[in-house]
Amino acid sequence: MRILALDHGTVRIGVAVSDELKMLAHPVEHIAPDPFPEFLERLKVLLREKEVELIVVGMPRNMDGSYGEAAAKVRVFVTALKDAIQVPIRTWDERLTTVQAQKALRQGGRKGDTRDRIDATAAAVLLQGYLDSIAS
Repeated sequence: MRILALDHGTVRIGVAVSDELKMLAHPVEHIAPDPFPEFLERLKVLLREKEVELIVVGMPRNMDGSYGEAAAKVRVFVTALKDAIQVPIRTWDERLTTVQAQKALRQGGRKGDTRDRIDATAAAVLLQGYLDSIAS
């Protein structure tokens, strides 16, 4: 069984999945959040294919730890997900995941990466943080 992470955005939702040992996160793809029924259809396929036991959704926080407008949108998204799927869902602090993803792609020599690759990599950064926290 694996853990799947979602990096929520208004244009794209980055997706990453853990290995079966829940040690390493791997970027998978991005999914358009709208229309929501099509997003759910694709997500359900991934949940089955990857044998997912938990979904971790990035919760945006301000640098001082407070929650802002983006967090309110994620809360609505998580509520809709919980109503539509049976897999347990939890949120995880996603501060600076996109910055870390861009840095990792640059360091890997990937110039001109698309926003799509950054979103999936940000989901992997988010998931790796979660995996590291449960390993200790």
